[in-house]
Amino acid sequence: MADAEPAYYWPLLQNIQGELLLALRADANPAALLSVVRREVAALDKDLPIADVRFMDDIAALALSGPRLALLLVGIFAGLALALAMIGIYGVISYSVSQRLHEIGVRMALGAQLGDVAKLVVGHGLKLAAAGVALGLAAAVALHSIMTSLLYGVTGTDPITFATVSLVLMMIAALACYIPARRATRVDPVVALRHE
Repeated sequence: MADAEPAYYWPLLQNIQGELLLALRADANPAALLSVVRREVAALDKDLPIADVRFMDDIAALALSGPRLALLLVGIFAGLALALAMIGIYGVISYSVSQRLHEIGVRMALGAQLGDVAKLVVGHGLKLAAAGVALGLAAAVALHSIMTSLLYGVTGTDPITFATVSLVLMMIAALACYIPARRATRVDPVVALRHE
């Protein structure tokens, strides 16, 4: 947070700017206070107009609109990146299963259980995802000095954030591997062995 800037009192008659700003603080509803302020100002000078009345919530919302928009865009792009990662993992694992149909058929013909085949497929996908997460974590730690200026409330190397993101990515990878793993468990060993 920035340090407070110095302020000084300057009488209004020495610095006439054509407008006067009045800031009020209310414990109750500030909209209810507005009629009282208008009445008191009219009692002082009936020709004095009151214009551009704004509440602090509106001013704060306006001041934060830029960062909120940036956060919304980052969230949307992060969601798109996550969806693309999931589609990519699904595509790679699905292609891998289609290339390994003969091997999976042999395993099942030799007595492999459906759970073993599913573990084989999901395990392969999770190994790839774990390697990607490890590389991503290494890059994030290496670039934390750049990222620190963009963060608020967390450090560039926050372990809880890193653990949460890694866990979410691994869960997305497991979900992306689920459909190819189910397809691999439905392989008919006879058809797979003849496919060669």
